[in-house]
Amino acid sequence: MGFVKTLFQKIANREIPATFVYEDELCAAIPDIHPQAPVHLLVFPKNLLRLTSATPADEALLGHLLFVAQKVAQEASLDKGFRIVINQGPLAGETIPHLHLHILGNRPLHWPPG
Repeated sequence: MGFVKTLFQKIANREIPATFVYEDELCAAIPDIHPQAPVHLLVFPKNLLRLTSATPADEALLGHLLFVAQKVAQEASLDKGFRIVINQGPLAGETIPHLHLHILGNRPLHWPPG
């Protein structure tokens, strides 16, 4: 049985069309196709598939993802606030098995989150 690419790998490889709001050699950001807020963007690494498989060598990449998330949020005019969410595993609501950060904004985000 061969290796199956994740949805985000196919997007990064341009096998599935998407609107990129940010891209560099390490990661990309796209709008969520099922938005949970007026602004709902996803930032995902191109090569690290799972948060639980991260090693100390991935520390700079993990920091880069947060840096990109704040940059994308700023460009989306989320100056009044935004939330960053990472879902890891099915009990957390993860539907795509590839590390990705949700950036949610432009509506009140209550606590605790559901």
